[in-house]
Amino acid sequence: MSAVLITGGAGGIGRAIARRAAEAGWRPVTLDLRAPEDALPNEAYVACDFADLSGARGALAEAVARHAPTRLVNNVGIVKPAPLEEATVEDLATVMDVNLRSAVLAAQAVLPAMRDAGFGRIVNIASRAALGKELRTAYAASKAGLIGLTRTWALELAAQGITVNAIGPGPIATELFRRANPDNSPRTRAIVEGVPVKRLGTPEDVAHGCAFFLDDRAGFVTGQVIYVCGGLTVGLAPA
Repeated sequence: MSAVLITGGAGGIGRAIARRAAEAGWRPVTLDLRAPEDALPNEAYVACDFADLSGARGALAEAVARHAPTRLVNNVGIVKPAPLEEATVEDLATVMDVNLRSAVLAAQAVLPAMRDAGFGRIVNIASRAALGKELRTAYAASKAGLIGLTRTWALELAAQGITVNAIGPGPIATELFRRANPDNSPRTRAIVEGVPVKRLGTPEDVAHGCAFFLDDRAGFVTGQVIYVCGGLTVGLAPA
């Protein structure tokens, strides 16, 4: 059974991606700080703290040794909201470690199995914040970095049958979003009102786009970013 390694797969967007992977007949291999609350068919779980470099390397090595995944979703992420004058280099380092360094480590870990198979799918979960968002110095930088990695790896790995693409979610109704954007905040209300489809996205919306990139039949699509944002980035995304 083909395995999909999903970082941060225990909740939110990552959980929806894991469910979609199971529906497609793949084995979800979930790496997260905590175990998922709901068990999926054939799912494997490996505890992992991506802020801990040594521990992350060990967890990835265990997951790869046991399951040899040929699909990877780099989803794990944290947000440290702050205006520029209050953003700390410590928070910047933590966000980069969890959001960006984790993607490099995971891709390096799965690459040998992908090369052996002559097939691979890597999907990086970026964000529409990569195009700019107030109070997101560290987060926006990390997500823009993921898009840069996507385009670079796509060029490096295409000839080996490995595609690399990214999803840029807009405002998605997850626990992470709610923590960073309280329901009673005028800024949060303005976000929702500014979405052309007039609602927040769901984790399942993102999982649907991710499933396309993970599919065997998506082999002629690489280095691309799909913004799953309800139209919020129309006119903002680079041509």
